[in-house]
Amino acid sequence: MSWSLFGLQDGKTQKPRLPRFQELVNVLEFQDVAKLVLDASVYSTIAGGDRAAFDRMTFRPRLLVPTLDLDLGAELLGAPHVAPIIVGPVGDQRRFHPDGELATIRGASAAQAAVVVSSRSSVPIAELAAQAKTPLWFAAYAEGDARGQIDRALTAGCKVICLTAPSMPARATIPWKTIAAIGKGLDAPLVIKGVMSPEDAKTAINEGAKGIVVSDHGAAAGKPSPIEVLPTIVDAVSGKAAVLVDGSFRRGSDVVKALALGAQGVLVSRPVMWGLAAYGADGVQAVVELLQSDLGRNMGALGAPNLKALTRSLLRMHRR
Repeated sequence: MSWSLFGLQDGKTQKPRLPRFQELVNVLEFQDVAKLVLDASVYSTIAGGDRAAFDRMTFRPRLLVPTLDLDLGAELLGAPHVAPIIVGPVGDQRRFHPDGELATIRGASAAQAAVVVSSRSSVPIAELAAQAKTPLWFAAYAEGDARGQIDRALTAGCKVICLTAPSMPARATIPWKTIAAIGKGLDAPLVIKGVMSPEDAKTAINEGAKGIVVSDHGAAAGKPSPIEVLPTIVDAVSGKAAVLVDGSFRRGSDVVKALALGAQGVLVSRPVMWGLAAYGADGVQAVVELLQSDLGRNMGALGAPNLKALTRSLLRMHRR
């Protein structure tokens, strides 16, 4: 017999003992539990992630900088956030837990983190908004009845509209003027998600976007990850819009790296779904709070008392 991560195994078919969520000490452990509770086909939709780019970045910490008054607070698109970590959009969350998005909203609300609700939610946006105690953003695709979905989300109380640009090659069939038309006259900031080039970032701003999300729709082999193209996009935007990023964020140190490269916020999706699958609302809260506390711990170790102190000078880039 040998000990597994979650219980004693004797070679026989045996349901593993799941730990209490309070026993887990980092986000990646929630992935292990999610793998145990989900069917393999469902788990595969939230498994994995390209971590190589993060591993090529290390820190240059400063010493003897007072950090007792550590402040993780961020201002994003005109609203305050307790930390620059936002729960990203994932559709049909009842695949992972019977309560689906309702549990995600409850957990994120307890952790005081904003949530981006997918237009493909398994729970109507009005029902989610009625239970939310944290700001909701709404993510729609730039196709079909996008404007109708957006108007319903705004009526429900969503604060930001996140319009996802089609991935290539579909993007070539939907001109930027179509995206601009969908966003015209919105009574909320418009964010374009799916930007991976400085040129697209500039175009998005010219078409009225108040923010962009550097995102690659799940990545393609051989192409750069969002964190790798982030600095050039930040430079191209030059403060004219908020820049957020997603893609394989698993640790607070990952968030620090993105902020040091110029992002104002990070969207985290798969790890939150691990928490949802494993423990429902409690798991969502635990994952978000682990990332928040890990962000603060890394900032303190670097001698950065607030987000403004996170600059590129704190990073060392290593070659492949």
